[in-house]
Amino acid sequence: MLSGLSIAVLLLLTTTSAHSVGRPCLCSALFPAGLKVNCSSLNLTELRHVPSDTTELHLKDNQLTSVSPGLFDRFVGLKKVSLSANPFHCNCRIQYLRNWLLKNRAIVLKQPVCSSPSSVAQKAIAELSDGHFSSCTLPSCADGTFNTIMGVMLCCLIVLLLWSLRLARNSTFILSIDERQSGFEADSLHSLRPKHRRRLHTGLSKVSADTDSLVFTEDVEEPLLNMELLPQVLDVLHKKHNIKIKAT
Repeated sequence: MLSGLSIAVLLLLTTTSAHSVGRPCLCSALFPAGLKVNCSSLNLTELRHVPSDTTELHLKDNQLTSVSPGLFDRFVGLKKVSLSANPFHCNCRIQYLRNWLLKNRAIVLKQPVCSSPSSVAQKAIAELSDGHFSSCTLPSCADGTFNTIMGVMLCCLIVLLLWSLRLARNSTFILSIDERQSGFEADSLHSLRPKHRRRLHTGLSKVSADTDSLVFTEDVEEPLLNMELLPQVLDVLHKKHNIKIKAT
C-alpha cells in the first residue's frame, strides 16, 4: 500500500508529465526513508518535477536525447539510477551528463550509450574524452564583460589613430633658419644631402730663409646660398608639403 507521500507524488507526476504517453511515473516509498520513482518505458523526452528526496530513479527505455544541466545535482540521496535504452545525442549538450556519470559510476545500474552522431554511436557516454567537447564553450558573464571591454578599447584606439592621421595632415611645420646656418646651397633642401665643394688654393705662404722651400696650404671653400632659388624652394615646400620656413 502506498503511503500518503507516495500518493501525492503520484498525482503530481500525473499532472506534470506532459511529454509522456498518458501514463504517470510509478512512485513508491522506500523505508526507512526515500522514494523510488519509476519512469521507464513512458516515451519521455524530458524529465521534470521529480521530488528531491528520490533515492531510486529509473528512466530507461524512453526518448531522452540529453539531460538538462543540473538535473541530478539536487538528488543528494540518490542511490540507484538507470538511463539505458535512450537515444542520447552526444553533442555539447551531453557534457553535463558525461561529467555526472564519471563522478557517480557506482550508482548507475547500466552505463548509457550514445545513439548519435555516427562517430560515437554505441559508445558509452562516460567514455567520451575531453577532446570530444573541445569545441564546446560555456558562455559566462565574465567572458562577456571582458569581450565588451576589449571591444571598446579597440574602437577607442582606432579613433585615436584616425584622429592622429588627420591632425598630421592638417599640421603646419615651421622651420627657422638662423643666419649662422644660411651657408648651404638651395638644392640641399631637396636632397637633404648638402654637397660640399672643396677647392684647393695653392699659394706662397712663406719662404723659409734656411731651406728656401715653398709651403702650400689648403683652403676649404664655404658653400654659398643661392638667394635667387630660395623663394622658389620655400614656395614648393609650403604648397606641396605644408612646410613653412621662417628666416631669423
